[in-house]
Amino acid sequence: MDALLTALALVFLAEFGDKSMLLALGFATRYRPWPVFGGIAIASVVMNGLFTLLGAGLGAAVPDRALAIAGGLLFIGFGLWTLRPEDDEDDGDPEVKGGSVLLGVTAAFLIAEFGDKTMFVTITLASTQPALPTWIGASIGMAAASGLAILLGAVLGARLPERVTRIVAAIAFLAFGVLLFAQGVTG
Repeated sequence: MDALLTALALVFLAEFGDKSMLLALGFATRYRPWPVFGGIAIASVVMNGLFTLLGAGLGAAVPDRALAIAGGLLFIGFGLWTLRPEDDEDDGDPEVKGGSVLLGVTAAFLIAEFGDKTMFVTITLASTQPALPTWIGASIGMAAASGLAILLGAVLGARLPERVTRIVAAIAFLAFGVLLFAQGVTG
């Protein structure tokens, strides 16, 4: 139980002010909260499981610069995609749209967390504590911190006009993408 609570607390605290929280906030201002939270939860369980299983070896094997450049380009793409207006004439199935949001959020979080401080927290904890409680605690900690950001984003999104929400979210994605890309290029 100590390993679970330690991982939960440390990952939760590591997420504050982190790019993941900003990403959750940006998605939540644009989309319904449940698909956003679902995507984050799926990504959290998957990536924290990987980080836990692979341990410290993963950090040494992943080239940080390449991940930063690829991630930066992806988030710039998300920002540009977010700027496009919603198609009001789209009579598509809302479940399909929710599903695409779920998949998009999951993919974005999987990429965003590689090389992130929570990755290193989880790897470090898993190298010294039992794997299963570390994995569960890290996943819950990340989901809880992101849940707070989603709640804030949903509240802000409900009060702001759709166009303003779209522009704010796009700026957040673009800024994060440019910073991540620049970090990768400059090493």
